[in-house]
Parts: sequence; structure tokens; C-alpha cells
Amino acid sequence: MFNLFRKKKEEKPKGSQYLSLKIREVVRETPDTVTLFFEQPEPYLDYKAGQFLTVILDIDGKEVRRSYSLCTSPFMDPHPGITIKRVKDGLVSNFLNDKMFPGKTITILKPMGNFTTDLHSKNRRHFTMIAAGSGITPVMGIIKSLLVNEPESKITLLYCSRSEDQIIFKKPLEDLQGKYPQLDVVHNLTQPSDSWKGLRGRIDAEKIKEVLSTRAYPEAESKKFYLCGPEALMATAKDTLLAIGERKEDIIQESFYTSASEDAGDPTAQGVGEVPELARTVLVMLEGQEYSFEVTPDKTILEAGLDEDLDMPYSCQSGLCTACMGKLVSGEVKMDEDAGLSESEKEEGYILCCVSRPMSGDVKIAIE
Repeated sequence: MFNLFRKKKEEKPKGSQYLSLKIREVVRETPDTVTLFFEQPEPYLDYKAGQFLTVILDIDGKEVRRSYSLCTSPFMDPHPGITIKRVKDGLVSNFLNDKMFPGKTITILKPMGNFTTDLHSKNRRHFTMIAAGSGITPVMGIIKSLLVNEPESKITLLYCSRSEDQIIFKKPLEDLQGKYPQLDVVHNLTQPSDSWKGLRGRIDAEKIKEVLSTRAYPEAESKKFYLCGPEALMATAKDTLLAIGERKEDIIQESFYTSASEDAGDPTAQGVGEVPELARTVLVMLEGQEYSFEVTPDKTILEAGLDEDLDMPYSCQSGLCTACMGKLVSGEVKMDEDAGLSESEKEEGYILCCVSRPMSGDVKIAIE
């Protein structure tokens, strides 16, 4: 996730987009990965399999936010959970791996994200999931939801890990495969032991084609492909699928985020292109109140709002997680990045405040 540290100016009540969740259980999945299961709040946490939570923590007096995908299914799991893989020198991932315990309460933003699927018991589809490392996290929730709701659909999972002890959800996947014959799990290891009998090395186009050809489901009425992992893996998988004739609209992918570069605050360094030349006043409707503030050319709308101590929702600040999404009521903005928005959301006028800059003097944004 993008590193973002901001000193807390003063304690203030959180808006309706925030929730407090109490940790019920901490499960060690691998030596460097934990799953945090939460008690259900009242009312129950409403989420779709594949969505993510943004956790808000106070570490050494600084507020930090990171987004983590839900690994659970609302149809199979009584308690929602997120899985966190330790990142070298990662402030938050190390904190969550080392400092969490049952009974501790953390603040979150409500579930968000479009890495989901519709569900219907009469569907007969073939889902191919291609994941690597912690990319299995949202895929796991989707798989469990499909197994419960679509008994006629088949799921093929191609999952790449480093070694045997680094396979996240190894035992749960084995249990699911034993219970549900429509689930086919193919493991691939990049640094396996000598005794490993499965696929090894990096996932490339030939491996993807082989898995697809040997695990076809001719009775399927449609196909879907879900990709989650490093950008290079997803690019290889997408290019391969398109090359063999699969439809672009049937390929869904989820981007994971890394630490921001030193140039993150410099729009010209990011190749943004056109940026506003003048400071402009923006009107934001937030939690039923209207706030007016100035946005200078060197800042995004979110950055300017946070400088005014507005409690605007945000997480990655990269234009990918959609935590800062708002609806453009009037005016014109320039987005540095819009990969987090679906085509329908763009058509409906939604923008991402963390990467948006006002291009006219009448910008008005509604944030739910």
C-alpha cells in the first residue's frame, strides 16, 4: 500500500464510513503471514467477497492507513477476516503481524472494491483464478462464495508461491478441494524443495495455456478470469488470455500497491501531463455538510482537503483503491490515474479525490 503518514491534529468523531472492529482470532497462515478474524459488529458487516478493508492505525503518534483484502466469504464464514503478509521494512504489515491480539479493537473504513462477482445458483460458468503470493487473499473469498452459491460452475485456481511453507491457505484449500469436486487447485512454486512434484518456476504464457487446455469445462455457458498478484504476472496472464481469443470484458484484475516513490507528490514526475495553472476553490459535500477550500496547483483535492483537517476518506492515494471516491456534481477535474474506477462509474461521474485536480472554478464533489 502507499505509505502515507499524517500527524493527527486533534481527535474528532469519525463519520459514518468508519467502523470499529474487535479482533476475535489471530491465525498464523505462514511464517510471515497472519489472518485477523473480527467479531461481527451490530449490524453485521455488509461486504462482497473480493472487497477490501482500509485499516486506520496510530503508530508512534502518526495516523497510517492501509488497505487489505477480505479473505472470507459472507456465505461461508461467520466472521470477516483480512490476511496480511509481512513486507520487508513495512511499517504497517510488520505492526499487524506482531502487535495484534484477540480483543484489540481497530478502526476501519467500510468495505470497498470492484474485484467481485455476481452469484446465481443456476449459473454454469468456468472461473479461472490466477494468483500469486498474497494475491490469493481476495480470490479465496470469491472461491468460497462460488462453491456455496454456484454448484454447477467450475473453478480452476493457478496459484504461485515461493516455497511449500509460503503457500497461504494451504490446508484450507486442500479441505475445500476435498469437499467440492468442482474446485481444481494447481500450485506453482518458484523456489520449491527437491521433493516438490508440481509446477515450478515462474508462471508464463505456456503454463497458463497448459492449465487452460487440460482443465477445460465444455459444458460452461461462459468464462471468467480473475487475476491478482504482482503487476508483471497479471500483465502476462492478461496478454496470454487475449492472445488465445478470450474477451477483455471477461478478465477482471485487482492491483496490489507498493510504497510510494519519492516523487509521489510531484505531478510532473509522475507523467501526469496537464495540471492546473491556478489555485481554484472546490466545494465538497461530506457527511451532510458543505466545505469550501482552495486547491493549489501542486496539490490534489484530497491533499488540500486534509490540509484543512477535513475527515475525507482515503487509503492508497494512488487512484487504485477507490476509498476516496466522490461524485462530480459540477465542474471539471483532471485525474492523474483512474484505474480504480469501472467504466460505469466513470460514466456516472465518479472521480477519485486523491488523484484529482480542479480544472475549472465550479468544481463541486459529493462524498457519501
